[in-house]
Amino acid sequence: MTVSTPLLDKVKSPGDLRTLDREQLRQLADELRAETIDAASETGGHFGAGLGVVELTVALHYVFNTPDDRLIWDVSHQAYPHKILTERRDRIRTIRQKDGLYGFTKRTESEYDPFGAAHSSTSISAGLGMAVARDLKHIDGNVICVIGDGAMSAGMAYEAMNNAGALDSRLIVVLNDNGMSIAPAVGALTNYLSWLISSRPFLSLRDIGKQLAKRFPKGVQKAAARADEYARGMVFGGTLFEELGFYYVGPVNGHDVETLVPILQNVRDADTVGPILLHVVTEKGKGHPFDQPHKEKYHAVGKFDPETGESFKGKSNAPSYTSVFAQSLIREAEKDERVVAITAAMPSGTGIDKFAERFPERSYDVGIAEQHAVTFAAGLASEGMKPFATIYSTFLQRGYDQIVHDVALQHLPVRFAIDRAGLVGQDGPTHAGSFDIAYLGCLPGFVLMAAADEAELVHMVATAASIDDGPCALRYPRGEGSGVELPEDGVALQIGKGRIVEEGTKIALLSYGARLGECLKAAEELKVLGLSTTVADARFAKPLDHDLIRRLVLNHEVLITIEEGSVGGFGSFVLHYLATNNLLDKGARVRPMCLPDRFIAHGAPKEQYQDAGLMAGDIVAEVFKALDQEHKVLELKAKA
Repeated sequence: MTVSTPLLDKVKSPGDLRTLDREQLRQLADELRAETIDAASETGGHFGAGLGVVELTVALHYVFNTPDDRLIWDVSHQAYPHKILTERRDRIRTIRQKDGLYGFTKRTESEYDPFGAAHSSTSISAGLGMAVARDLKHIDGNVICVIGDGAMSAGMAYEAMNNAGALDSRLIVVLNDNGMSIAPAVGALTNYLSWLISSRPFLSLRDIGKQLAKRFPKGVQKAAARADEYARGMVFGGTLFEELGFYYVGPVNGHDVETLVPILQNVRDADTVGPILLHVVTEKGKGHPFDQPHKEKYHAVGKFDPETGESFKGKSNAPSYTSVFAQSLIREAEKDERVVAITAAMPSGTGIDKFAERFPERSYDVGIAEQHAVTFAAGLASEGMKPFATIYSTFLQRGYDQIVHDVALQHLPVRFAIDRAGLVGQDGPTHAGSFDIAYLGCLPGFVLMAAADEAELVHMVATAASIDDGPCALRYPRGEGSGVELPEDGVALQIGKGRIVEEGTKIALLSYGARLGECLKAAEELKVLGLSTTVADARFAKPLDHDLIRRLVLNHEVLITIEEGSVGGFGSFVLHYLATNNLLDKGARVRPMCLPDRFIAHGAPKEQYQDAGLMAGDIVAEVFKALDQEHKVLELKAKA
């Protein structure tokens, strides 16, 4: 589909945008929305949030002098229109592809991205830091934070607002309210009143009132201030923000660019001291071509027909790990009424939406609040329930203190179901599940499991449900499984015991997690090359299967550990055991293979694992390096 964008074609940068007449902005926004839809149809990606802020994006770049004025997008999955307007339109169809544009804002990608973000609720903290730095350097400029799409449900946003409200630094926060149910009806009257209270005459009159109030006793001063705040709060719903020290303006129709511009100009030119919050109401996914009414369905999409919204994604014969987890958890909940499920704003991403259909009274979506999710689960566990805190690996990092203090220290049986473990493809390093093995493995009393395939995942859900004397975690990757036959019902595994998958005599490959398939391929290649190979599935990183490890290291010439995690994870645990038991120099040469000590750029999952050096060929090469036969590696590469 080729979209007609005659006005957008003239806008190469925000500087070009600011030369347009205000009357042209409506057409520009329409063309920008069409371009966003067309580009996303070719690449997929985060979609709905960007469509909801098209007019806001145009208005912000029209009013503010970006990049000198700092524009920070919270989460930034809504930044596709921003990227198109900021000198990246010619590359927008490379977004989330290898060597292409990143799916979120990125400081090294553009001067128009002053702060990188892909996790939520960081914008106000970062923006306040920038505003204070500006003031300390005695320079001019605006700092604008755009937060929304559920990010205001995270405590960090309120921590930042509480701090900002106590300072005199001017900070502009735009609350993009696209369905948080905190807004009254938006219409012509509220738009006009928002313009009025953001205007200089009103602000000047308000300041005069404040000055007069100061001449009265303190009790009268406080009464006057509260009268002002609550009067506007009753009309506009901003009392909460006023209590945090923000001057509140709104709500405003976020799709009325003609109204947005003058209000933003008023906010920009206001002589007030301290932070301002502009409440903008938008429709997530506005103008999308899809049939589905549910906003989460087009939050992130694959390639699609831009006219019909029909997906081009091929069907897989294997179920996704997420769906296997959901069905396994449902079966456990049918057997035990104490099983409950918790998600942090990702019900469909974690499969908890399916659980909620079956057990609505035992399913809890706490919003983007991982810290609360963990301690909420701890509270449930302390009263004898069996909570499964189902959170992406990368997002579980946000609740780490609670994992340590509220779960591990009290030895509470919270079950962490860690989706998106390992590399995750086009979402890149901000969403990769690289660190959970290391950051959980150092905590006393944790049981750590990793599923090698979807059948193992079924058994590990049953195992987690059976553990009632302390915390545990099971990790599994994004995407489809390997197509193995699924058991009818999960069976609890023996804690801390791995399994031999293939028996050999010379080389041992010990896999933890979903690299098992690549280990089996490597074993076949090694067999052809005359190296008999054992392949083992560790199943547990904690507690380790000491008997299995001892057997592998004493009966083979080379032992390679393979995992989809960072340095300091499973391989480190194995080496620590071997070193402290004087086994490192008594048997096999041991080599750990894990994610390299750097962040892996976005791309297709296979491209990422090739970059990380965790494919079957890389395992074969590591074996020959351990045998001091690197020339074999060169020979194999030459043949390939």
